[in-house]
Amino acid sequence: MGGTDIERLIALLARLPGLGPRSARRAALALLRQPQARMLPLAQAMEQAARSVRTCSSCGNLDTHDPCTICADPGRDRGLVCVVETVGDLWALERAGVHRGVYQVLGGTLSALAGMGPDDLNVASLLARIEQGGVREIILALGATVDGATTAHWLQDRLAAFDVPVSRVGQGVPMGGALDVLDDGTLAAALMARRPA
Repeated sequence: MGGTDIERLIALLARLPGLGPRSARRAALALLRQPQARMLPLAQAMEQAARSVRTCSSCGNLDTHDPCTICADPGRDRGLVCVVETVGDLWALERAGVHRGVYQVLGGTLSALAGMGPDDLNVASLLARIEQGGVREIILALGATVDGATTAHWLQDRLAAFDVPVSRVGQGVPMGGALDVLDDGTLAAALMARRPA
């Protein structure tokens, strides 16, 4: 391997989540083998996205429009707000097609180790939505981690001043999951969140 351009490409690819140095080298090699078919279209798409994608001022989603396509959709139930940690979580819920309301992307969770405090979370627009009226329920769809639980409790305290019900997504045994391979916390959450059969 040689050439500073190739090394720079590999170093930049290695910064992406899920790609280490070895995966970055494989990706760079695949791109370099067919630069006209793979690399140039990718570079053009990345440049276009860098110019056109923006953060939705209403919910925090990434889109080429502000407000985003979801917030602008008249068929969405604006009274049902699903609070998620990241845009990736929003995209996952959209792929599943299970939520027909709108979203609020926090941009992270409270974490002393990561230096994320309440002022770092995108909560102001959520509170503004509630104050404007029409919000019937807030669904907290945060991860089943210590930081996710801490953030959910903090949000519940903040939202207690409003007359809006707050719910959390169910947690526990995944579809197709075997009990003997689950960790103790997941099993405990599943038992505590049980419902009538």
